Amino acid sequence: MAVTIKDVAALAGVSPSTVSRTCKNNPSISEETKDRVRRAMAQLGYEPNFQASNLASQNSRTIGIVLPTSVRDAYENPFYLEAIRGISQYCNHRQYMNTVITGKDEDEVLSAMRTMTRSGQVDGFIVLYSKQQDPVIDYLYGEGLLYVLIGKAYQYANQTIYIDNDNLLAGQEATEYLYQLGHRKIAYLGSDSSLMFSADRKSGYQTALLKHNLPVRPDYCVEIPSIPKGRDAIIHLLLQSDDRPTAILVSDDILAVALERSCMEMGLSIPKDLSIISFNNSLFARLTYPQLTSIDINSCQLGIEAASQMINHIENPNLLATKIIVPHYLVERDSCQPIL
Repeated sequence: MAVTIKDVAALAGVSPSTVSRTCKNNPSISEETKDRVRRAMAQLGYEPNFQASNLASQNSRTIGIVLPTSVRDAYENPFYLEAIRGISQYCNHRQYMNTVITGKDEDEVLSAMRTMTRSGQVDGFIVLYSKQQDPVIDYLYGEGLLYVLIGKAYQYANQTIYIDNDNLLAGQEATEYLYQLGHRKIAYLGSDSSLMFSADRKSGYQTALLKHNLPVRPDYCVEIPSIPKGRDAIIHLLLQSDDRPTAILVSDDILAVALERSCMEMGLSIPKDLSIISFNNSLFARLTYPQLTSIDINSCQLGIEAASQMINHIENPNLLATKIIVPHYLVERDSCQPIL
């Protein structure tokens, strides 16, 4: 089996990005660390990939921002815009540039990232999402490239710098809020559970139900892979149930807007017939009628923290991988009411 940059890093007791920088004799690495890495390379017989290590040697002062693959949805989600605003704000302050990388599928995104890596156009990547079994993360980790994740790491968690909310706690607190309003038939509407934030919010919802000895009903747990552009049969099926929920926790404001639309089509009044609480506290939460009660996850701050950690690790390559939790808070509006 071929020796990899990860094997060298493990033997030398450094990060893969430090090995990558050592391969190109980057001045930001101390001579002591370089010697330790080179001894490990010699011991293992490692032949460096100079194209990959070129990323760390160019001092380009540019950060790549990786959006999730999408033909449309990602570009319309205010969360990503707010996170990019935070990244840009911090980068401007530190005189770093940033560039957005996206594509209709993972092959297109990876192709763009490889091109930028080989030409030394960026110092590292901020990935704006986290999901299970992501080939983008596999590529970044496998090549020893510096990256920061917004969201909880699924792969290589101990070696990954990530910025996140406590989405499990937020899901619990949102469900608890509905419980304290007297709701006992509480449903969950979320996006694909392969996305880490959605999986954690769902787990928090289920934990809160179990805390109060409420059943976790499969028919009350609805997940859809993308925002519906018209009538959604799954949402309508939930709302047409003979034992219809009195409240729904929704994983994202945009999905909550789709839920409100379905309620309007079916003649259900919010919050009289159905209370709704969602996440992100985006512009959508304030423009809907009634306005949505929503968990604000501080999207802009997530971006600021991601950029801060990225630049810290660019300029101090021997730092250990950092995990930062950004706090959330509840914004009460008009989409929830007590059970009468």
